[in-house]
Amino acid sequence: MALSLILIVVSLLASLPLLYSLLYRLRFKLPPGPRPLPVVGNLYDIKPVRFRCFAEWADRYGPVISVWFGSTLNVVVSSTALAKEVLKEHDQQLADRHRSRSAAKFSRDGQDLIWADYGPHYVKVRKVCTLELFTPKRLEGLRPIREDEVTAMVESVYRDCSDSGSAEKSLQVKKYLGAVAFNNITRLAFGKRFVDSEGVMDAQGLEFKAIVSNGLKLGASLSMAEHIEWLRWMFPLEEGAFAQHGARRDRLTQAIMEEHTEARKKSGDTKQHFVDALLTLKEKYDLSEDTIIGLLWDMITAGMDTTAISSEWAMAEIIKHPRVQQKLHEEMDRVIGFERVMIESDFSSLHYLQCVVKESLRLHPPTPLMLPHRSNANVKISGYDVPKGSNVHVNVWAVARDPAVWKDPLEFRPERFMEEDVDMKGHDFRLLPFGAGRRVCPGAQLGINLVTSMLGHLLHHFQWSPPEGVKPEEIDMSENPGLVTYMRTPVMATATPRLPSHLYKRVAAEM
Repeated sequence: MALSLILIVVSLLASLPLLYSLLYRLRFKLPPGPRPLPVVGNLYDIKPVRFRCFAEWADRYGPVISVWFGSTLNVVVSSTALAKEVLKEHDQQLADRHRSRSAAKFSRDGQDLIWADYGPHYVKVRKVCTLELFTPKRLEGLRPIREDEVTAMVESVYRDCSDSGSAEKSLQVKKYLGAVAFNNITRLAFGKRFVDSEGVMDAQGLEFKAIVSNGLKLGASLSMAEHIEWLRWMFPLEEGAFAQHGARRDRLTQAIMEEHTEARKKSGDTKQHFVDALLTLKEKYDLSEDTIIGLLWDMITAGMDTTAISSEWAMAEIIKHPRVQQKLHEEMDRVIGFERVMIESDFSSLHYLQCVVKESLRLHPPTPLMLPHRSNANVKISGYDVPKGSNVHVNVWAVARDPAVWKDPLEFRPERFMEEDVDMKGHDFRLLPFGAGRRVCPGAQLGINLVTSMLGHLLHHFQWSPPEGVKPEEIDMSENPGLVTYMRTPVMATATPRLPSHLYKRVAAEM
């Protein structure tokens, strides 16, 4: 009797999501999409590289589709016109943020910027970012750090490709780009270079890397119950592990904040680093410690991997297309010459380099699926209903390959941006690597500057070619699954110096 009762209860619970889905479909005119299964929805149908899977479904069902993650409706748009509808026409109604259980824990339930719902807190923190942290004046003040790190990268590449017996030695490009991204973001956010000139990491740096690694591990450990709310009691969140991780992250951040506070008291000087800026702005904007810590870690998570990923994809395309590399060398030799290194003020004269950056970000956006927006009201997209509480995703990867607005969309052709200037900071909905609308990335210009600088230095200083025995067209251009698009196979290449040897020294900046 007891067993029968349990089976009945389980059957009823299992049928609730199906009934909920059927009621949704009767009440609303939802976008088309693959047929969901009871309980799990489309979770078993989704291929590992999600943005490609959703693009394939868009080809089959149309540019706006319904995808069920368990009992949660996710609407995915894959065209320029619909991206504009979501991010401009319905921007305010779709400006909330869906938070997974891990995102809720990491952000103290949205006390940061990335994971905050749209409201007074988000508006205040966004104002801090746009009016205080990412201003042209502050970015210019931090320029020596960026130029220091890219010249350190050049020195490292030169040393490795010039070692005796290293002729035709292939280098893993990702290794050098990752070091720049790591050192740059920790210096900008924390005012700390955790690695010395010999490449040895100090104790705080080791703790920082361990915290980042543990955060990724915790975020990836959640089960299918993350998408099926009524199953969560069977898969409880590891509260202890998340609490321990949060305390560890806070201890390191607080120690660095105290170092900066003491240094300011002694010198009376406020640095340009974001940690100093936030501490001095704490009272003006009534920022809690949770918000300051959340903002600093937002910058780290949003800026560390994405710049390295974007630069590696661009290098892969450049090595795969020798014609593009030749044009880059011709432009740099004309603008910069052979007697000095590139500086950021050269960017405005390096038009083809800027086009290469845009074209690479078009074909390989670092976050191909925009972080999900959550609807705070019932809205219509392309005539279909999007009920309140649904998640809305913009497939940035598909939008940038939309044949309705791009000629030869699969071709890597930087010249397209010489023919027509296209904004990529949220004003033109054909190209959205940094998002658009109320949730556009406030650090877009910083990211563009760093990617442009990394590529420019690597191309000005070196001639790049595939490893011996590998043809350019054989470079693997497939992606690893994940929120950001790492290359499945890290690109390998040989580097040949092009400039006088004295131009391969790091230009150190103590800031």
